[in-house]
Amino acid sequence: MAKHKKPNRPPRSGARSGPRSDFETGRSDPSHRADRTRGPRGTEDGESEALRRVLNTNNQLLYGAHACLAAIANPERDIHRIVLATQSADELEVPVCDAANAVFAECQVTRPKIEWRDRREINDLLPRDAVHQGICIDTKPLPHPVLEDIIDDAQGLPSACIVVLDQATDPRNIGAVMRTAAAFGAMAVVVQDKHAPDITGALAKAASGAVERLPYIKVTNLARTLDQLKAAEFWCVGFDGQAQDYLSGKTLQGRNAIVLGAEGAGLRRLTRETCDLLVKIPISDAVESLNLSNAAAIALFQFAQSNS
Repeated sequence: MAKHKKPNRPPRSGARSGPRSDFETGRSDPSHRADRTRGPRGTEDGESEALRRVLNTNNQLLYGAHACLAAIANPERDIHRIVLATQSADELEVPVCDAANAVFAECQVTRPKIEWRDRREINDLLPRDAVHQGICIDTKPLPHPVLEDIIDDAQGLPSACIVVLDQATDPRNIGAVMRTAAAFGAMAVVVQDKHAPDITGALAKAASGAVERLPYIKVTNLARTLDQLKAAEFWCVGFDGQAQDYLSGKTLQGRNAIVLGAEGAGLRRLTRETCDLLVKIPISDAVESLNLSNAAAIALFQFAQSNS
């Protein structure tokens, strides 16, 4: 099989000039592709065992098309391996090559050659319920952002939004909130370090690429963080089902911290007391409450509408 390379293309608008990487897929050698009719390769050649050891001690395994493509295109990511299922070649090979070539054209960041494996070999790497869509990558975690940098970036902006999650622990819920927050232009998602998860494969998959574009900030004390945001002229609005006031078009004008509690538990007492204002989303009596990601979507949509 002839070596497959992406054809040269003109740099995208704003891309830096200079050498271009023709990202190779590693398919020139037929052994890179597992036989589609076979099960996982045996351990006689060591490949399956090596694949199971894909993670270094401090690395993480991301999976899912949107999450992995966004990571490949992110110059801040240090990626060690890109593993694709042979069964997904038609859907994923070109997007992976495009993402790798784009990040090289813009930032001279290179990516490793694609490794081809049977889908069932990738299944063995991941949690049982992981929907990997035929792709996973071995990558170092992103640098840890800090709240002070976000506050500095917000200086002088007429409107800005930071999402603060109190007691949120489910990575899929947090990932869904991050996806919505990125869609509506939030500057960061803040969680409490003690209870919230790190960025994992499940969280990144639910975020659908948002973890590459939106800072995920872990803090020790949420009440102290809200005080810090107040000092930076953010209006801290807590969403609480027992609040007296309803969310309205004027609630989230300007610079806001949208403070949301976990499903069931809601906001803790100290968090509620530290907020400038408590509001609730008007819903019918047919349901007791909205889930976290839905409440975040409504709040963020209202923020975008109020500041458009």
